[in-house]
Amino acid sequence: MLNLSQRLILGCFILCCLTAGLAIAAHGALAASGQMQLAYGIVAAAVLVAAATVFFVLRPMQELARDAQRIAQGNLEHRVGWNSKDSFGVIAGELNRIAVRLRELRDTEAGRRQMEFQLSDAVLQSIFEPIIVTDGKGHVLKLNQAAAELLGEAAGDRMALTNTPGGDKILNAIRDAVSMQKAVAAEDEAAMLPMRIGQQERSYRLRTTPMRDAEGRLLGAVTTLEDVTSLQDIDRFKTQFIAVASRKLRNPLLQLRRGLYALAQGFSGEMTGLQTELVTSASKDAENLDDLMGDLVEVAELDTGKRELHLEGIRPLQALKEARDRHCDDAATKHLRLEVSAYADLAMVRADRRALRSILDNLLSNAIRFTPGDGEILLAAEEMKRFVQFSVRDTGRGIEAERLSSIFDRFNPFSESGTGLGLALVRRLVESLGGQIAVESRLGHGSTFRFTLPVAVAEEVRHPVEVG
Repeated sequence: MLNLSQRLILGCFILCCLTAGLAIAAHGALAASGQMQLAYGIVAAAVLVAAATVFFVLRPMQELARDAQRIAQGNLEHRVGWNSKDSFGVIAGELNRIAVRLRELRDTEAGRRQMEFQLSDAVLQSIFEPIIVTDGKGHVLKLNQAAAELLGEAAGDRMALTNTPGGDKILNAIRDAVSMQKAVAAEDEAAMLPMRIGQQERSYRLRTTPMRDAEGRLLGAVTTLEDVTSLQDIDRFKTQFIAVASRKLRNPLLQLRRGLYALAQGFSGEMTGLQTELVTSASKDAENLDDLMGDLVEVAELDTGKRELHLEGIRPLQALKEARDRHCDDAATKHLRLEVSAYADLAMVRADRRALRSILDNLLSNAIRFTPGDGEILLAAEEMKRFVQFSVRDTGRGIEAERLSSIFDRFNPFSESGTGLGLALVRRLVESLGGQIAVESRLGHGSTFRFTLPVAVAEEVRHPVEVG
């Protein structure tokens, strides 16, 4: 197909040919009359008219095309200089109006983007906590003022951040968040990041959250360094106070329990029915208080590092059977079936025997307490790569969904009758042994507590070999 210019040129060429043909046809008549110059003049005039038509029509079309191309390439300041009243003038005016409108839209969008960028940057800089923004590969994109003061301006570079004290731990947290594509928070004390500022040493907790676009594609990560120095100091003071108070209260509590036991056994004389009921209730409350004191002391020892763990290889099946034997009487009292499911050849776990016993006892005690009569409790273990997963499943009433997220927090009781520290202690013990704990529950369908412990690695033993 021919474009408009080619069609116009072809039309003018055909017009010239027709004119020349007419002149040749009239050649004889003109020659007879002696007017040959007139014939040549007609042909020349036709050629000039065709050439002028092509020039005066194609030139504005080509200029309009060049102007439109410059505007389309982004030069919105350019204007089409064609002011005639014809169709070309209308086209030129519309092109100029489009260019003005596009420039206004561009300026408005650019201004809006600039304002959004300045606002987001101001918000980032105004946050008191140090913040590091990285891309999907872990390269540092932005540091706020607090992070620059803490890590130094050179930490804006990935290599410089690696050489910064604590930089490796920051980059590892960022990689974990990017690889798992979910928020990562360093909660345990071992994952805290110590930083020295002048003569002071402060502790920071890393919280890394991935960033995504509207379509869910990973863009990078935002890492916040939360200053927990004062919180650690308060927690350390609280732990020391609890430890001292618990030890001081245990002796009076022991004397109280002895007195209640003597009353219950009738050593001070026969009691009435109401007196017996009151003494029994008081003995039960004193026993719960003693359990609370024990949990407080054990948690305090874990927090202060006074609790020494003696790691050894333990058979999972043996640990589960021993836990079942310790609680079989309590289960029988409520007519509960207490079962164990584990293979005898499961790999041994590397754990502290006393800690594992405390973990299983707390979970079993809760399961027995909250499982109604004729229910069932299952103790199980299975191997999962480098870990052994233990589980305690019951057919009790279950746990409310809104309480699951804080079930392992301190002083957040599992029920009104619980001490509130048992599950917090279980979590601390599991994590101190290198494992993790989780719970699954639905109200009216029982609960399942699962925790993992690392598999014991066989140590290499070298035997002397005699040569010769």
